[in-house]
Amino acid sequence: MHDAVLSGQKPPMPPRDVVARSWSRLQAEGVSPARCEDVVFADCSELESRRTRTALRSVLPELRSTLTEVADDAKFIVVIADTDGVVLWRDGSRAVRKAADALGFMEGARWSEDLVGTNSVGTALVEGAPVQLFSAEHYARSHSGWSCTGSPVRDPRTGEVLGVVDISGSAMSVHPATMALVRTAVRLAESTLWRERTVQLDKLRAQAAPVLAAAGGPALVVDRHGWVVEAGGIAVPERLAPPCAEKPLLVPGLGWCVPEPLGAGWLVRRRADRADIDLELDLGASPRATVRGDVNWTRALSPRHAQILRVLADAGPGGTDAAAMSEALFGDRDHVVAVRAEISRLRKSLGPILIAQPYRFADNVQVRMFG
Repeated sequence: MHDAVLSGQKPPMPPRDVVARSWSRLQAEGVSPARCEDVVFADCSELESRRTRTALRSVLPELRSTLTEVADDAKFIVVIADTDGVVLWRDGSRAVRKAADALGFMEGARWSEDLVGTNSVGTALVEGAPVQLFSAEHYARSHSGWSCTGSPVRDPRTGEVLGVVDISGSAMSVHPATMALVRTAVRLAESTLWRERTVQLDKLRAQAAPVLAAAGGPALVVDRHGWVVEAGGIAVPERLAPPCAEKPLLVPGLGWCVPEPLGAGWLVRRRADRADIDLELDLGASPRATVRGDVNWTRALSPRHAQILRVLADAGPGGTDAAAMSEALFGDRDHVVAVRAEISRLRKSLGPILIAQPYRFADNVQVRMFG
């Protein structure tokens, strides 16, 4: 099957879908099976840097206790790779490790699909799903003596792939339970990551409480990935763009903010000076307001809020008062209380883009309206 497909002939039977997709990708990129046998390695300093950065470092004991203890008896090796397919750690049967050394399948090897062909590390990363490969389903002929099973490990909150756990052994060692074993190990690792994250958030939340109480105005605390831990005096999204030191952050409801380091996270509060804000109003069938800057964000608008923003845009820099807004919205000047309530809700959503007395867009807001 392998030789027929790669030579353009009709195979005796078609490859499995996951294999066919991988072979097609490699052929489309002009990658030959022979080239896949030339393994590329990360140097020692890069490997150590990758080991330090990966979130999988913390679940290494869990994975080892789940898989490595049975690896010798089962004649396989356990491999943990990062999101680029670089092998970070490897353990297991000494005989299988020696065979893997001859293949170049060792710590520091770059085992991505585009470099070594169809394999359970690189192909699992491309597919974003568990992959099991047998013998000549591997693209490189030198890998045809192997069976390999790999599964991505994901951040349990974001779904982001953190790396791959792989079990590899001889083609004759393939077993129906191998995929179940890998999946179980991955679930245990992801559970550990979830518990660790909960502990970290609880610590950060404890640090945040007194800081927010003393902030003297609206502020929030986020973790290093931008997930909101606590907020004071403002309603905000569940997640912001990951903050960076001294880089302004545009936050819905607050405007431009300066992130300040706080333990393992950031305190985010409004900056003292006012930076220009570009506001795009789409007031068509599905009205929304989009703020553009270093970070862009969009808020859906109710029909009433869309009406209010249209009136303010038409009013220009001079703005309008509650009575005039009532007349524009309701046809009379008797709905001042309703107007004030709606604008209050709108300001909580859009932040310092709107100001009062009179109601108008702030001087630093450049408005573009269509629809």
